[in-house]
Amino acid sequence: MNNKILVEKEAGVTVITINRPEKHNCIDGETAQLLYEAWSAFRDDKDARVAILTGNGSSFSSGADLHDLDSLRPEDQYDSQFVFDGKGYLGFTRMTDIFKPTIAAVNGFCFAGGLEMAAWCDIRIASSNAEFGCLERRWNVPLVDGGTQRIPRIVGWGRGMDLILTGRKIDAQTALDWGLVTEVTEPKNLLERAKELASIMASYPQGSLRTDKQAAVRGWGLPLEEALRIECQLGMPHTNNEETLEGLRNFKNRKK
Repeated sequence: MNNKILVEKEAGVTVITINRPEKHNCIDGETAQLLYEAWSAFRDDKDARVAILTGNGSSFSSGADLHDLDSLRPEDQYDSQFVFDGKGYLGFTRMTDIFKPTIAAVNGFCFAGGLEMAAWCDIRIASSNAEFGCLERRWNVPLVDGGTQRIPRIVGWGRGMDLILTGRKIDAQTALDWGLVTEVTEPKNLLERAKELASIMASYPQGSLRTDKQAAVRGWGLPLEEALRIECQLGMPHTNNEETLEGLRNFKNRKK
């Protein structure tokens, strides 16, 4: 794989690292395609259980590479009416079929599309020097990688609109207070902590974990009755399968 994206696999945990530190890990067309391929491979790999997205160097990502914006406009991404096709401007951000857990390990700058990529992940942890914001406001660039939908869902409408409309930066502690991230670590401990969380999730039986994520994703925004139906349809088959029965036997025997 091209060295703009690094992929490391160990014990069910995949680490996907954006490797353009000289560009603050901005995403050009080639990097976007490599991200799509990396996430697709993770989705389809039966041995891959949890993935971590991070950036090499002093930044998580500052979003789209505005010096090479034309490379982010592949012919098959939009038609003349700007129809959504499922990939996302930055390669993977409109993918909604990955039901394995994902973690964003956010170091340094997490701006514009970088914030949108972090919001795509299920869990976000940050180094104490991380900064977040929709800085593309100043250049008249829209959020087209899910930020308008995911950020308000994560932090609530008022704070989401604050981030989206003011374009201001917030620090890691504010991000923690707002619920944008769930944990703040020292920079040197960030990836180690992300791997620790990933290893915990990777150690679990995966069936019900994945259906629970799928139910949460598919049920979001639906009336409660409809969302509960989705939960039932996805979860109930697991209550009587062999994997769950084994888990119950292990519980009775106090065996992990």
